[in-house]
Amino acid sequence: MNGQVTERLFADKWLSWRIGGKWFLLTELDTPDPWVAVKLEPEVGEMLREHYEGVRPAYHMNKRHWSDLVLRLLSDDFVREHIKASYDLVVSKLPKRLRADIMKS
Repeated sequence: MNGQVTERLFADKWLSWRIGGKWFLLTELDTPDPWVAVKLEPEVGEMLREHYEGVRPAYHMNKRHWSDLVLRLLSDDFVREHIKASYDLVVSKLPKRLRADIMKS
């Protein structure tokens, strides 16, 4: 990920990360069971939910495109891999001009 990622607190207890103005990662602060929401290709999210107890439909997001990763149930490497996949997916959907700017940084 690069320097164009922004982090923003909203609604007093939600933290979001964006690239090109689009969310790729969200989390709720102060929750007893920490999780992150990531955007995934629908087929990937569905497959992961079938195979991992710690992958669930995202609580407050479009459940077809977003999945919650429950941190205590998944390895750090698994979580990092899917945060990166979310970032890459969002970047791939940005306008060509923005993608080119991101790739330069």
